[in-house]
Amino acid sequence: MTIVFSVACLGFSLPTIAKDESPNIVLIIADDLSWNDIGAYGHPNVHTPNLDKMAKEGMRFDSAYLTASSCSPSRASILTGRYPHNTDAEQLHWDLPLAQTTFSEKLKEAGYWTGASGKWHMGEAIKERFDMVREIYYGNGSLSGASEWSALMDYRDKDKPFFLWLASWDAHRPWRPGLNLPHQHTQADVTLPPYYPPTELYYNDFANYYDEISRFDADVGKVIAKLEQQGVADNTLVIVIADNGRPYARDKTTLFDSGIKTPFIVHWPKGIKKKGSTTDSIVSSIDLSATFLDLAGAKTPDTIEGKSFKQLFSNPKKSFRKYAFSERNFHDFEDHGRTVRSQRYRYIRNNYNDLPATPSGDTMYHETWAELVRLHNAGMLNKHQSRPFIAPRAKHELYDLKNDPYELKNLAADPKYKKILNEHSAALEDWIKESADYIPSFRTLDDFDRVTGERTPARKRPRPTKMEMYKASGAY
Repeated sequence: MTIVFSVACLGFSLPTIAKDESPNIVLIIADDLSWNDIGAYGHPNVHTPNLDKMAKEGMRFDSAYLTASSCSPSRASILTGRYPHNTDAEQLHWDLPLAQTTFSEKLKEAGYWTGASGKWHMGEAIKERFDMVREIYYGNGSLSGASEWSALMDYRDKDKPFFLWLASWDAHRPWRPGLNLPHQHTQADVTLPPYYPPTELYYNDFANYYDEISRFDADVGKVIAKLEQQGVADNTLVIVIADNGRPYARDKTTLFDSGIKTPFIVHWPKGIKKKGSTTDSIVSSIDLSATFLDLAGAKTPDTIEGKSFKQLFSNPKKSFRKYAFSERNFHDFEDHGRTVRSQRYRYIRNNYNDLPATPSGDTMYHETWAELVRLHNAGMLNKHQSRPFIAPRAKHELYDLKNDPYELKNLAADPKYKKILNEHSAALEDWIKESADYIPSFRTLDDFDRVTGERTPARKRPRPTKMEMYKASGAY
């Protein structure tokens, strides 16, 4: 049975698995949240008591990375277990095609009841891969997107194990300061990265961003409480992640840690061997699909490029991945970049380095962007704060995250790091071949002006699909 927007449609009955054979699974996805803006990851002032408690009683992953720092491509990659360029949904607002295989449909085939609620952003075609989808549009009765989460949990089939995809709108812009927020932050709470100007406007805006994180935290707490109320918390695996980093000019859509390193907190009383454990093992968001199917005892389809990290729940110190790979494609503005992250280093290859690193269009909604433009034009920003305006930019970037956590010093041209650069570049080349990655034969037109943020005449909604664009260009 499939229900979309709470409307039932007839379907085929599926085999039922005894509830004690496989864990229930809940994936909670924050929108535009950097990993280190949570108390459990060391932020001293952001109010996140529920997430902090989850980490204290469960498990925290300290080296988890997304495949993209862009909303819909990141979500499509998670659901399919494939790198964005192989989902045919690698550009912002491209719908996930019906031809793609999702782990949710494989869980259904294994006897799971599957539901999704909150932000969707993956198109209409694959909603049928869930038993129920309750999509929440921003501002439509719910600023956080969590208004139907509890109802979905009540509606689920109580005789089957279940999978829930719970997607928040927090902390995506625009924000509504003071509305339905459990905690009010102040300028004194803000830890401002050095690549932003320390102005009053930025401090106030970051405080509002923190408020949205606190609301997301409260919604996560309600999910855990509901599971406990229903008596299923012990054997329910809950994983909290983000789709990409914070909605600021040098974070969201970038290939830095602030864009693609994700919080990754696990609550699973029955499955976590040691409470409060942490793992430094590198995992990728494409590994979620294989892990969920492994836990459910379901076969992993050949389409999935990730692998199961189930073993880390009992052995956090076990090595899992040597590298994590991520990509940058069109997101409001054209760009094409690839990156590889090892335990200590990040290598970035900017294929369109003639273009500036223009941020996402939603970062231009707020006056912080106008202030950044004004300060840049007045020569009042340092080179790191001016990064979104610089062109051409470096083709190759290499950062030592141990000594340079904000990725400010590019070591790619330093002879002392030539061996490390070559190692990571070679790893990236191997991944490009293995994943059949490519550079498009044509460039996508920008949706907005790169400075003013005004919409361009070429902007189209909905965006043409990958096939439509390639056919129109003669490249298909």
